[in-house]
Amino acid sequence: MEIRLKDTNEYVKLSKLIFQCSFNKFLVNQVLKSYLISCRQGTKAQKNRSEVSGSGKKPWRQKGTGRARVGSIRSPIWRSGGVTFAAKTRDYFQKINKKMYRGAMKCIFSKLISQKRLIVFKDFNINIPKTKILIKKLEKFDIHVNSMIIQENLSKELLLASRNLYQVKAIGVNFVNPVLLLKYRNILITLSALKNLEEKFS
Repeated sequence: MEIRLKDTNEYVKLSKLIFQCSFNKFLVNQVLKSYLISCRQGTKAQKNRSEVSGSGKKPWRQKGTGRARVGSIRSPIWRSGGVTFAAKTRDYFQKINKKMYRGAMKCIFSKLISQKRLIVFKDFNINIPKTKILIKKLEKFDIHVNSMIIQENLSKELLLASRNLYQVKAIGVNFVNPVLLLKYRNILITLSALKNLEEKFS
């Protein structure tokens, strides 16, 4: 299959095995859920009654004081006592096989091309890190908001220029993931980055 470069109107060949696959929504859904849940930190931690500081001595005798019986000041019903069901650090990582991940990415890229949401440039650079210059460049190609720019090696100028635009994100090719690809309406990618992904998922 061939795709037209937006800035030069030339055509380049792409692999049908990667960019012309049938969309498997169950596979994509499974990979997306796994990716999102693996992003959870799970770093919260609380102390139970055995971990909280305090004496283990019985505060007063069992009978005869008129007060409720108690065995420890570290009891969960006491102020500054332990937590009954203490939350602990947890790893939410879910493993996804490489073959499944590659298959899901192929499905997503094929869908982007079929919906004409993948826009390929031979080169997409700006010389000065100015947001105004980036906006003019996008408007020149009739691209407005909700766009992600992918370069093989993200330039500092493009990164700084895109930071003030909340609907425009610039990333390097190594940071491409299924969540970002489906989040943005337009995916702008350089030819070198596209070839890099083609080798990666082949």
